[in-house]
Amino acid sequence: MCGIVAAVSSRNIVPILVQGLQRLEYRGYDSCGVAVYADGLKRARSTARVSELQQQVDSEHIAGGTGIAHTRWATHGVPAVHNAHPHFSHGTGPASASRPGKIALVHNGIIENHDELRAALQARGYVFESQTDTEVIVHLMDSLYDGDLFEALKATVAQLHGAYAIAAFCKDEPHRVVGARAGSPLILGVGAGADHGETFLASDAMALAGVTDQIVYLEEGDLVDLQLGKYWIFDRQHQRAEREVRTVHAHSGAAELGPYRHYMQKEIFEQPRAIADTLEGINGIVPELFGDDAYRTFKDIDSVLILACGTSYYSGCTAKYWLEAIAGIPTQVEVASEYRYRTSVPNPRTLVVTITQSGETADTLAALRHAQSLGMTQTLTICNVSTSAMVRECKLAYITRAGVEIGVASTKAFTAQLAGLFLLALALAQSKGRLSEEAEAGHLKALRHLPAALQAVLALEPQVISWSEDFAKKENALFLGRGMHYPIALEGALKLKEISYIHAEAYPAGELKHGPLALVTSAMPIVTVAPNDALLEKLKSNMQEVRARGGVLYVLADADSRIENSEGVHVIRMPEHYGALSPLLHVVPLQLLAYHTACARGTDVDKPRNLAKSVTVE
Repeated sequence: MCGIVAAVSSRNIVPILVQGLQRLEYRGYDSCGVAVYADGLKRARSTARVSELQQQVDSEHIAGGTGIAHTRWATHGVPAVHNAHPHFSHGTGPASASRPGKIALVHNGIIENHDELRAALQARGYVFESQTDTEVIVHLMDSLYDGDLFEALKATVAQLHGAYAIAAFCKDEPHRVVGARAGSPLILGVGAGADHGETFLASDAMALAGVTDQIVYLEEGDLVDLQLGKYWIFDRQHQRAEREVRTVHAHSGAAELGPYRHYMQKEIFEQPRAIADTLEGINGIVPELFGDDAYRTFKDIDSVLILACGTSYYSGCTAKYWLEAIAGIPTQVEVASEYRYRTSVPNPRTLVVTITQSGETADTLAALRHAQSLGMTQTLTICNVSTSAMVRECKLAYITRAGVEIGVASTKAFTAQLAGLFLLALALAQSKGRLSEEAEAGHLKALRHLPAALQAVLALEPQVISWSEDFAKKENALFLGRGMHYPIALEGALKLKEISYIHAEAYPAGELKHGPLALVTSAMPIVTVAPNDALLEKLKSNMQEVRARGGVLYVLADADSRIENSEGVHVIRMPEHYGALSPLLHVVPLQLLAYHTACARGTDVDKPRNLAKSVTVE
């Protein structure tokens, strides 16, 4: 979501700040800005792309050794320059709106008590220029400032309710940046160049790629004081804290497009490699794939609770079929943002599984903590970022190796999650004595063949492009699937609406006659996921229901499913039937369909409107 980059240096830091914002563009944003100390506070802000901000910076000759920068995804207030970060304090008194105060600040997260704080500050004479909750923080900090910026930060966060990652500097202390985090990620970067005495803050290590690989992951409640060549970290009790400095290789090359038109297309075609990397080194199914304590944990649990959001939720819905069919373990899948707010029945013998690409998804983290507060302490995450908050807070983990995913609409992270979840089903089955040697060998063989199978599916792209030409003219679509392919239909519908803005819904095919069939006309394309499994004949009957009402079918059929092209029935044949792993293959044409339909409609594929990559606020 929102991105932060901040730095203290003896050289001009603006190029690094702007480059950091460019590295964070993949998270999604609708405005951006940078502020530096240059004999006072100076800033540039834009509702366009970071490239336009760069032009402002160049034309206005903005330069300085201390600065903060931000990409904003709007929560409070519309996307507009006056709502863009960084925000300046304005002091008090009748002329305050026209004269900047002392402090510049950027913020990720949501301050829940901002209305109450705003009213109190307005009563003291503070003038607000934006609708943001962030401006409340900078004015509050100004009101508490008495010559020491770090002390003002401590006093400020003590009054904040909600989630935040904050970076700020003051014109009266020009070589100092302070920061704090609670419920929103923030890292500290230790500069490699001793000549400049640099220290950094950022919301993501990717922002500092090529600048430093020495990263400190701040913990919940931490505050940090950055000065030239040194830093201090304090915990939530304001006690000095030591945090490990890790070497993190956030390769900037991952953000290069190469021969592809968009990052999403690049990432769709990276899936064979992503799956191969995710499965690398697996020669047998053992619980220890998920951590040293996994065997004992798996033996003790009697059910699974999966918590996730969006695309990750659909991977969990697919995994439910595997966990129950292969491992014989009752499994519940919950939307993370709903789970924490409802009364549920806790079971301490439940394995709580979180699924998240970033490992910083606010709703999923909060749901995990809620489950832990109910006494469900057996926790495991499937995550793509080994250094994330989610991995640190769960007892067990499986780290997927999809690599950096830039496009907002998840593709390779989703299939890598499915691969990790399939391994989990096998490992749980093995620990429960339900996985024979013959079955294990068969599943391992199928997993090893996945990259090649995915390559064969990607070769279907020209046929999918033909479909996309029809879909680009539509405003609505239905997706159908049965069994473990119903979540794949849900994911296909989500992809189409995310990036093409076509309204799309998915249903279990058997539910058509219970309502959705009323929508079916020749103007409503129906995408059907049709593997050659036990439900195929039932699915064919559902397809006939569509054709009888004039609906037009677009069918992803296995080669041996005996579904033929005919009037109103368009068939793409998958290269082979893939059994339990079929969902990983069938989702790929749906990703390509969404991508090429969006291209045909001229939308911003990698940065769809209103959406963010990493959702770090509730």
